[in-house]
Amino acid sequence: MAKRLSPAAVVALKEALCAAYWYKGDLRGFLQQCLSNPTILATLNWGNYKRQIASDLVDYLVRGEDKHLGDLTKVCYELCAITTFTHLEQLDGGDQKAQRAQAAIAQLRTLVEPHQQVQKEQDEFKERQRQAQEKLRASAAVRQKLEDIKARYMALVMSPNAQGRGFELEKILYDIFELFDLDPKASFRNAGEQIDGAFSLEGTDYLFEAKWQQKLISGADLDTFAGKIRRKLENTLGAYLSINGFSPDGVQLHSGTGSAMILLDGSDLMAVLEERIDFVSLLLRKKRHAARTGSIYINVNQILS
Repeated sequence: MAKRLSPAAVVALKEALCAAYWYKGDLRGFLQQCLSNPTILATLNWGNYKRQIASDLVDYLVRGEDKHLGDLTKVCYELCAITTFTHLEQLDGGDQKAQRAQAAIAQLRTLVEPHQQVQKEQDEFKERQRQAQEKLRASAAVRQKLEDIKARYMALVMSPNAQGRGFELEKILYDIFELFDLDPKASFRNAGEQIDGAFSLEGTDYLFEAKWQQKLISGADLDTFAGKIRRKLENTLGAYLSINGFSPDGVQLHSGTGSAMILLDGSDLMAVLEERIDFVSLLLRKKRHAARTGSIYINVNQILS
C-alpha cells in the first residue's frame, strides 16, 4: 500500500469492517488474526456499537500510520480477500447483509488494490536488489572488473581532453553490458561522441545510444532515436544514455502512452559503478516506471530512496 491511506480509503475500511461481520465477537476474532499486537483490541470499548469500535480502531491505526502501516495493510488485504459470505447469509435477512458486505468490500478493494500492487512491485524490487547485491558481494571477480571499469570511467571524467572520449566510453559500456550478461551486440560503432549498439534483457531487444556532450540532449535528438526504434521489430525498446542529461522539454515530449524508450544519465552510470544498484535492476526499474506512469526518465536517487 502507499505510505498513507487516502481519506476515502479510511472511510471505506471502516464501512467494510462494520459490514463484513455481524457479531462483534466475530469481528474481534478477525482482527485478532490481523494485528501484529492484538493487545490493541483490549484498549477498545467492546460494549460500544460495532460501528464505533471499527471507527476507533481505524482512527488509532491511522494516527500512528508510520508504526502501524503493516497492520493497516494486513487488515485491508484480509478484508479484500473475503469472497464468500455464508457466515452472513445464514442470519435473519442474510441475503441483504451479505450484499451490503460484498458492496463495502468491493469499494475498499477499488481504493486499496492499486496501492497494494505498487507496494508489491516495490517489495519485489527491493528483494531483487538485495539478491543482486549479495550476488555481487560474493563475486570477487565481478567486483574487481566493475572497479576496473569505474577507474577507466573516472579517468575519462577527469581528463581535460574530450577527443576520443566517445570511443573509450563505447568500450566501457560494452564491458558493463557483458559483465551483467546482457548479450551486447558487436555492432557498436563510434561517430564522434555517439555510441550505438544493442543488448538483450529478459527476452526484449534494446537499441542503445549514448552521448557525452556539454549540452542537454534535446527533443530533436530523441526524435531521431525514436525513429530508429520504430524501424525495428515491434517489441524493440530503446535505452538512451546522456552523461550530462536531457532537456525537460525533450523528456516531456517523448513521455506518455506509446513511448518505447527509457533514459539514463551520468548519475545512473555512477550508481552502477559504485555498486549502489546493479545495471539490470536499474533498467528494469526504469522500464516499470515508464510502463506505469508514462514518464521515460526517473533518477536513480528516486529509485533508491
